[in-house]
This record gives sequence, C-alpha cells and structure tokens, in this order.
Amino acid sequence: MRLLFRTLAVAGLTLAMAAPVLAQEHERVIRFGHLNNADHPVSFGVKRFAELLAAKSGGKMKVQEFPASQLGNEMQQQSALQGGVQQMSAPATTSLAGIVKEFGLVDFPFAVANFAQADALLDGPLGQTLISKLPEKGLVALGYWDLGFRNVTNSKRPIGKPEDLEGLKIRVIPNPVFLETFKAFKANPVPMPFAELYGALEAKAVDGQENPFSVILSNKFFEVQKYLSATNHVYAANIVLVSKKFWDGLSPTEQKWMREAADEARGYQRQVSRAAAQRAVGDLQAKGMQFNEVTPAEQARMRQIAKPVIDKFAASYDPAVVKLYNDELARIRK
Repeated sequence: MRLLFRTLAVAGLTLAMAAPVLAQEHERVIRFGHLNNADHPVSFGVKRFAELLAAKSGGKMKVQEFPASQLGNEMQQQSALQGGVQQMSAPATTSLAGIVKEFGLVDFPFAVANFAQADALLDGPLGQTLISKLPEKGLVALGYWDLGFRNVTNSKRPIGKPEDLEGLKIRVIPNPVFLETFKAFKANPVPMPFAELYGALEAKAVDGQENPFSVILSNKFFEVQKYLSATNHVYAANIVLVSKKFWDGLSPTEQKWMREAADEARGYQRQVSRAAAQRAVGDLQAKGMQFNEVTPAEQARMRQIAKPVIDKFAASYDPAVVKLYNDELARIRK
C-alpha cells in the first residue's frame, strides 16, 4: 500500500511538472491564404494581423501570406482549413453558405445602405451567431473584414435599371442567393471560381461580373470590361477563418494573442479598404471604364424585384436566426 501511495505521488508530481510544459507557447508558422492580390486591402489586413501577432507573441507566431489563390480557390482553401493542412484564410462570407446556409443572410441584396449599418450587423449578435455555427464544421472565425459593396461590370452596356441586366451572362460566386437574385433580374448568372474569371471575361465566355471596386481594379478587369455600374446591390464582407484543428492545438495564451491581433487588425483593414474603394472608381475611369450610378428610384425597383428571392431563402433558414436578422436590421436602420 505504501508503495502504491509513493507511486501515485511520483506520478502526480510528474504531471504537475509537465503541466506548464504543455501550456508553453511554441514557434509556429501560420499559412494564411486568400484569393486577392498583394495590393488588395485584404492583403493589407493580413500584413497588419501578422505584425500584431508577431509583436504579441515575441516573434513566436509568424504568418506566411499566400495571396492570389496560390493555395487554391475558395472551396479548396476551405477544405484545407477543415483538414488542418492550411491554418488561416480570409474568404468572402459567401463561400460559407454551403456549410452554414444562414450565412446566405449576409448576401441578401439591398439589406444595408452604408458601412455603419454593415459593421453594426456583422459585429453584433447576428454576426456572432453565424460565427458560433462554424466550429462544428471544422472552422473558427475571428471576425469580419471589409470587402465592400458589390457592383456590376460588363462589356455590353451601362446598367442603370433592372431591365439593363436582362440577357447578360454575369459571373457570380457559386452561391444560391446570388444565382437566384440575378435570375430575378432576367440575367444569365454563371457560377465560376474567381481564379478563372479574368480568362472568361477576356474570352467573352461571360459578359460581365460583380465585385467591389477595389477587386475590379486590383484584378485589372478594366482591361476586359468597358462598363462599371454602381449598383451597390450587396455589401460583401470577408471573414477571418482559422482551422479548428490548428486552433485546438494552441495554448489559451496563443488563442488570446490571435483574437486580439484580429480585433486590432479589423479596424485598420476596414479603413484601408474603404479608402481604396473611393480611389478605385477614379482609377478605373482613368483606365478607360465608363462609370455610371444607379438612381435611388431604380435601386428601389431592383430591391422590389429581388424581394421574392429574399423571402424564398429566408423561409429555408433557421427561423430563430432569420428573426434575429430582421430584428437587427430594424435596429441598425433607426
């Protein structure tokens, strides 16, 4: 019996000595992939996050950026995160609708009118509720970054009213809300990975596409598109994702560093992104694109045409999340 107590005491001492070792922070290299070019605001956000994380960790946590789809398209990078092969990414929230369909709420057309409303919606209870659904899918989210309001470009004509979209082959994100919205406008939406888009526009396989101004500029779509129309039909956000397999292997201190770095990088990224969007319109015009705005009256008509699409998808989502979404929209529009 005395020998048993001595053995247990030694084992307990060994575990007590091992515990601090298990909680120690390690040298880590985080592979952070995204779809955008190195001159895009998402890339600037990654760089700021990397600087902050390195400073907080005393250089132990290093971020290695892989821009411009180097690690694959949206779905490939999502699978790599779920499998633990890649540590981080920052895709558009649209790419998550396939695994948590309520993320489609973020893509509902004409939901928010300005950046303040967009931030309030995503940083508040709705955004956090959506984030809470990701761990069971193998992902952890550290918040939302700005991508901007999406606008239509094409090679045929300016878009000033809903009828102008009729018959146009428009590349859209492979996402049901986007597909149905453009079908409602009698366009011919073509789902396609972003990495294939420039070639499809150049070859005239599609007439146009829709993206925020800075994405249009960064990817040189002005070389293969003539008309730029400020439809502002959807506010688009990026979401900062971490592989849950990687996250679960971090110490609480490392997780805290990452959350803090992401929170601090968010404000900077949004500021840079929105300033870049303003500059991009002038730059695109200087590159030869013909720019036009859509009047509030025509936007209101587009919103009415899209409303049946919103109602259809809302009916297929979790009613509690839809109620929260509608309550939050009412709150932020006051």
